[in-house]
Amino acid sequence: MRVALAQMNCRLGEVAANVGRATELRVEAQAAGADLVVFPELTVTGYCNDRPVAALTMAPDDERLAQVAGETSAVVGFVEPPGYNAAAWWEGGRLRHVQRKLYLPSYGPWQEGRYFTPGDDLQVVDGIAIIICNDAWHPAVVELAVRRGAEVLVVPANSARNALVDNPSSWRDITRFYARLLQVFVVFVNRVGVEGGFSFWGGSHVVDFDGRMVAGAPDEVEAVVVADLDLKALHRRRRELPLLDDPRLDLLADGFSRLVHPNLLP
Repeated sequence: MRVALAQMNCRLGEVAANVGRATELRVEAQAAGADLVVFPELTVTGYCNDRPVAALTMAPDDERLAQVAGETSAVVGFVEPPGYNAAAWWEGGRLRHVQRKLYLPSYGPWQEGRYFTPGDDLQVVDGIAIIICNDAWHPAVVELAVRRGAEVLVVPANSARNALVDNPSSWRDITRFYARLLQVFVVFVNRVGVEGGFSFWGGSHVVDFDGRMVAGAPDEVEAVVVADLDLKALHRRRRELPLLDDPRLDLLADGFSRLVHPNLLP
């Protein structure tokens, strides 16, 4: 599988301009032979972290999302009614899947919880799971995706430099950790540009199942970078080093149930 990372400067509220630019980047990725093109979180709207989002919503089958994807396979970020931070996966001119962000940060400069609605499910389609930005900071979400059959984690993000966290270093640590521990490819696609008080750093990259960074985009500028994911090699590695065998899901389910229902008998 050849995947393209479409690192883009998304402009706040300028849907038509964002759709046009994303379409140009998709054409570039298509010319490079990409089987799947991944765009940043909230591709067509900008981050919109500080305002009501109702005016920016669109249905997952909106023709503007279809335009971005064209006839390729593409993951495009948008705001789904009534206010989900979502990613639409289009393929061959039809909508395949919609993933809604599960964990909305509501601390420090991030105030998504005030304006967005959290999703409530995580699906894996053809071995691909879409883990939107902050969801990747919740290890149980990533573990669930892999246990449901994920071999490729697609992580669209809007990650900015800030004083609280060294985001470039943190994201590289996180993606390498998941890739190596859970034996998956991780495709991290961040945006660039400045929006309000946020400076988005880019640094999109692909990590293989051994924790090696096999492709990377530069910081701060738009770019299209392609990487080939050898799924047969991943399958061989999982057979040779079966880290995912014997998951003891009953044990995990019991432990989490007791957290959700603390009054259960021991």
